[in-house]
Amino acid sequence: QTQYGGTLSGGEQQMVAIARALMARPRLLLMDEPSMGLAPVFVDQVFDIIKTINRQGTTILVVEQNAAVALSIAHRGYVLQNGRIAVADSAEALLGAESVRRAYLGEV
Repeated sequence: QTQYGGTLSGGEQQMVAIARALMARPRLLLMDEPSMGLAPVFVDQVFDIIKTINRQGTTILVVEQNAAVALSIAHRGYVLQNGRIAVADSAEALLGAESVRRAYLGEV
């Protein structure tokens, strides 16, 4: 309660930012790179929170370079290439497509 925002960890700061956004009770929440700069344990926590918010009825659009984590909680996924949608499908289909995994998820 008495801790200053500047002394919070990256994950704690991200959670405060999400909480501030939710105070307006949005129907749509846009998130740009919610995992950027976070320790893996905080990435999991942030994405668990995103999943919970979505289950409660808020639509969420996440832009995320960590595609595997984002797709693991998403309903749909869009892969951009040179600013255009190169592939669009259900998250499950994108995670299961070998060509997508090789080209965009870093698997060999």
